[in-house]
Amino acid sequence: MPKSFSRRFRQAFVCSLLLTGGLLVTFRAEARSGLPKRNGDTDTLLVSQGRVLFQNNCSACHNFRQKGIGPGLGQVRSLASAAWIRSFIKNPEAVIRSGDTRATQLFYEYKNLMPSFGHLKENELDALVAYIEASQVKPSGKRQGPEGLPDPIPTKIAMSGLVLDLETVLTAPPTAAKPPLARITKSDVLPGRKDRQIRDRLFMVELRGKLYDITDNTWEVALDLTKERPGFIPVPGLATGFGSFAFHPEFYENGLLYTTHTEKARSAPADYAYADSIRITLQWVLTEWKISDPTAKAFTGSSRELMRINMVSNIHGVQEVAFNPLAKKGQPDYGLLYIGIGDGGASENGYPFLCGSRQFPWGSVWRIDPRGTNSKNGRYGIPATNPFASDSDPRTVREIYCRGFRNPNRLTWTPDGRLLIADIGHTRIEELNLAVPGGDYGWPYREGTFVINPAGRMDQVYGLPADDKKIPYRYPVAQYDHDEGRAISGGFVYEGKTVPALRGKYLFGDITNGRIFYVEASQLQAGKQAPIHELALRIDGKETNFTAVHGLEKPDFRLGKGFDGEILLMTKADGKVYRIKGATMRGAEAAKK
Repeated sequence: MPKSFSRRFRQAFVCSLLLTGGLLVTFRAEARSGLPKRNGDTDTLLVSQGRVLFQNNCSACHNFRQKGIGPGLGQVRSLASAAWIRSFIKNPEAVIRSGDTRATQLFYEYKNLMPSFGHLKENELDALVAYIEASQVKPSGKRQGPEGLPDPIPTKIAMSGLVLDLETVLTAPPTAAKPPLARITKSDVLPGRKDRQIRDRLFMVELRGKLYDITDNTWEVALDLTKERPGFIPVPGLATGFGSFAFHPEFYENGLLYTTHTEKARSAPADYAYADSIRITLQWVLTEWKISDPTAKAFTGSSRELMRINMVSNIHGVQEVAFNPLAKKGQPDYGLLYIGIGDGGASENGYPFLCGSRQFPWGSVWRIDPRGTNSKNGRYGIPATNPFASDSDPRTVREIYCRGFRNPNRLTWTPDGRLLIADIGHTRIEELNLAVPGGDYGWPYREGTFVINPAGRMDQVYGLPADDKKIPYRYPVAQYDHDEGRAISGGFVYEGKTVPALRGKYLFGDITNGRIFYVEASQLQAGKQAPIHELALRIDGKETNFTAVHGLEKPDFRLGKGFDGEILLMTKADGKVYRIKGATMRGAEAAKK
């Protein structure tokens, strides 16, 4: 394999080559069946075991209907031998480095390396492949659907001319031996109390179960869900685990902290469920913790469950909770908790109706009063100011503030009080939305400013129909397609003092390649898409980028809040935390300045 290609491949690759419809089988082991001889009883047992393994390890990215995060598996067995599939599951990098022809071709289509499942035992691989074989779909002879737009957004994101100087300031304690070493995804600052001589505190969440209180480069565990919740699960990844946290605005008076996390399917009855015929992969849980001593490093106290919701797959869960930091006591939004609830992979698994209306909670942003009691389960309140609080349809989910999202994974407020929602897309568009109470942002029938068909080819998007204005969908205020990245990492409007050139800019990035972008917050207007600009990086004195720094592993890049309005940058692959220490202009742009 040429070194130039090898390097580019190390930077990004296919989420799963074996799953692609056009795969050419070139691996030498293809002549073997790859499975031991078995009778009917053995076959049934293998398939049953394989189903469990598939749901726990594969279903987040793949299904047998169509492309998900990774390509569909419905006809893969007609294209690849069982031995090839086993080998790829066990060590995808080795197959790629063997010089597989199709692997090289597919590099330009996919930009994410499938993890190795070398930990699976031989009998588990047998079971997994048996289940894949048993789940194959016969070709219908009909085309799945028309080809969509080959390049939905032809205009490329331009470099701004601004180079950010980053320096490493923290390294999270590793919680694994292999990348991602530390699954840090969110940081936030708990404001201090001058009247009680309490300084601001920096907290950071790690998806494997820990909430850290960070002081002077020391990471102290404030809350450990692995000890507090026996049903807690942080696997198989893709944002499962400890999702988010939010301190009540009166935390130092009432000690209230709110968190979300995942538990095994059927750990307890769900407040929001669906028909028994639809699988439950896991449950997301919203918890209120009452901390005995809010000033303590290690939190102790009591807790109560506010809400539990079933999910079809382990993707797109309840990854965000937040209070409006600008709301003052006495104002309508004060003390109300916003919750980002993803679609749980419902659409790509064949259940688009679960996130297709306000009669279901999936694919929406909620707003609740965590101290109220007028919800159906009586554990929290539904504010009278919610847009559907007085809806005449008894099936309406009155907690909904706005809806029509695939994965509203980050929420933030601009300095002038507007709520921004970063929504991770499917296979074409990433979007930033301006929240409007009661607004419908289109998923699963729209992705960005494009049509998507949940009953057809969800890997394609199409132009809007001529009569689109008849349907009152809300559209993003900024968007980019998958030529630029594959998963938006929500950010913040810069309010720090270190880099005056960044003030008023909403900084965000892409999780999979670590590119950093910005839009001018003043240009975020409903009905328009603000232009996106890219920021170049100088990391620890060397001009580079996160993809180059991390090589084979994707950076798993996130942005977080730091002290005094500064923004932190985090990479899960190595657990590094960076701060912006400066910025410079270069080239023609510098000359103009």
